[in-house]
Amino acid sequence: MEIDIRDVLPTIRIPALIVHATGDRALEIGHGHYLADQIPGAIFREIDSDDHLPWLDGSDEILRCVEEFLTGARPSPAISDRALYTIMFTDIVDSTRKAAESGDLDWTDLLNAHHAAVRAELASFHGHEIDTTGDGFVAAFDGPARAIQCANAAIQVVGRLGLNIRVGLHTGECEISGDTLAGLAVHIAARVSAIAGADEILVSRTVKDLVAGSGIAFDDAGVHELKGVPEPWQLYRAAMR
Repeated sequence: MEIDIRDVLPTIRIPALIVHATGDRALEIGHGHYLADQIPGAIFREIDSDDHLPWLDGSDEILRCVEEFLTGARPSPAISDRALYTIMFTDIVDSTRKAAESGDLDWTDLLNAHHAAVRAELASFHGHEIDTTGDGFVAAFDGPARAIQCANAAIQVVGRLGLNIRVGLHTGECEISGDTLAGLAVHIAARVSAIAGADEILVSRTVKDLVAGSGIAFDDAGVHELKGVPEPWQLYRAAMR
């Protein structure tokens, strides 16, 4: 603070970036303008802050200024990969008991037949398999009506194998990460599925509202607390007319 370097500034011959907070409470912004004016070719950037210390308020904007200075390009704003999907969770009812009754080899064959049957229905209704959960599926659809139709078809086809499944559906924005989906919508669909009974398609109010007029019937399934999800949720049983 006691050294006068003003005479040195015009001798600087390397690229220089001067960043100063508009409302700097330690040194008013005129000091920053002076530095930029005296250093040949210096770039001056103001940031919207009143802090003098760069690691406090305004640090993100400082980093963007530095990145632009070093790379020559303003960093693009981060765009969240999010999209609206209908998420379907399925699960075999009483799978542990059925596995014990069938024996390992027969259960493996039955599980393989179940997987093949559900995957065939997913393909028929343009569903995208996200994951398998041992004896169930996580799938995504671009519309809730097709998801309900697929769920109904899957219940019918695995029923011929002597199996019962439960299905939960919810529509919401999901985070896209490679081939997987994440976010609250996925958790809600999982919680809805856990409440469903054998051969039951349980859906959130969001799904019901989106398919109004589609010919799909709904019965009130009551209000439920979904573990880890804020507020109670109204659920409905879906059935094809």
